[in-house]
Amino acid sequence: MPSKKSGGEDRQPEGKNVGRRRFLANGLVITGSLLVGTSALAKEYLAKKSANAIDYEPLKKELKGTLAMPGDANYSKFVYSTLWNQLRPQNRVPNVVVRVADEQDVVKAVKFAKANNLKVVVRGGGHNWCCPSLRKGGMLVDLTELNKVISIDTLNKVAVLQPILSNREVQAALNEKGLSYPTGHCPQVKISGYLLGGGMSWNQGTWGAGTASVEAIELVTADGELIKASKDEHPDYFWAARGGGSGFFGVAVRYHLKLYDLPKAITGSVYYFPLDQSEKVGDWLSATAPKLNPCIELSQFIVQAPKEIAEQCKGHNGWACMVTATAFADTAEEGAKVLAPFEQCPVKCLSKTINSPLNFTQLFDASGAMWPELVRSRVDAHYSNASAGAIFKDIWKHFLHAPSTLTVFLYAVFCGPNVPAPLPDCAFSMSSKLYGGPWTTWKDGNDDEVNMKWHEQLMDLIKPHIHGYYVSESDTVGHPEYFKKAYSPRNLERLSELRKKYDPTGVFFAPGEGV
Repeated sequence: MPSKKSGGEDRQPEGKNVGRRRFLANGLVITGSLLVGTSALAKEYLAKKSANAIDYEPLKKELKGTLAMPGDANYSKFVYSTLWNQLRPQNRVPNVVVRVADEQDVVKAVKFAKANNLKVVVRGGGHNWCCPSLRKGGMLVDLTELNKVISIDTLNKVAVLQPILSNREVQAALNEKGLSYPTGHCPQVKISGYLLGGGMSWNQGTWGAGTASVEAIELVTADGELIKASKDEHPDYFWAARGGGSGFFGVAVRYHLKLYDLPKAITGSVYYFPLDQSEKVGDWLSATAPKLNPCIELSQFIVQAPKEIAEQCKGHNGWACMVTATAFADTAEEGAKVLAPFEQCPVKCLSKTINSPLNFTQLFDASGAMWPELVRSRVDAHYSNASAGAIFKDIWKHFLHAPSTLTVFLYAVFCGPNVPAPLPDCAFSMSSKLYGGPWTTWKDGNDDEVNMKWHEQLMDLIKPHIHGYYVSESDTVGHPEYFKKAYSPRNLERLSELRKKYDPTGVFFAPGEGV
């Protein structure tokens, strides 16, 4: 489930249901500092900065990797090509991009930036939909080439990985050795942004969030020092890196991960219901989930109906309620047993598939199909302790007017009696009975305005139920308050205090700075 900062723009409400946005006279839309089609602003900004030009030749000669500046043939490619979201801010561009080749390149880049009063932002994959790796000016340290499996210790069940390995790549490397790790759901997401944000994972009920299984992190500090942080070494960095997201004040270059035995029998069931029954389905799921085995990953969706039931869903413009239940079990019999309660749902389904054997390749294929690449998206993933039924009651009719059939809405409904689950001692501090939200998705730039307006209206309907936001998949740029609500007040305060202590001169862009 499946991809965050403060915006510096004044916003005026345009109707009580629309949220914070404004429309330019030429029809372009701004949400926070997200501009579509305004590359002229970027050029103007860079022209103003040229008066204070820095000599990058010394750094360029030291690097094994590549340095690119405006005017270089590869500059635009380095700035934009690894971004997942095609809805990109054109008014936030770096003065220089350093695509590093190894950890020592990171050290050199950060030291150079500090010596020249250049602020640093890090790109660890580019899947975060609101593009916090793009700031106005400064240095973008691009980790794209740090994409290797350093080691997998099958005896002690520990792996050391560089940051730019995708969820799919990590599972593939581990699964062939009979091991696994609580990766994220989207196959193309890289582990760096995923783990720094906290990591909403597969099999989270049993394994916990991804960051809970991080045993150490090798990182470069604001002074350009390469250190290893764990609960015993540099514990403040270890605390902040596990959940600090785009607010982290360092560059993570290697992760040391605790591994688990690969479940021998992953089993899944899928049910489709009429859209107007989603409230009843949600109430039943929320009431039943605490009694279920925590090895079940349970989700309720609003999606476009598959072909076999499309005719039955025409009255709701093709939308249907879908429920998926996946058991991470050791035998097919165990999987069937823990999934059996879903046959007792009192709401009649339109179709169902029960107890299908699955593996991570199939799980990633299904997830990747729901969240495709090369699309334009608005995403606001959040946490709630409401009944799923209460939220679906408030929103299902809004989908009758959804402008794009690519949009997906979902809540993971956590199973087992111990929900919210206890969290490790780390910056990541959001936990709730439900996690999810809207992935408003479309292809054509001409449809930006109508989709963004529909998305904001949907969020207005949901907001009374929201407990907090996920720092890695919510609009913390257009809605800076979302970043603050991604942490408990105590953790937010500590994160700020640690940033002042370990990056007192502000080498790294702070949340909301430069957007």
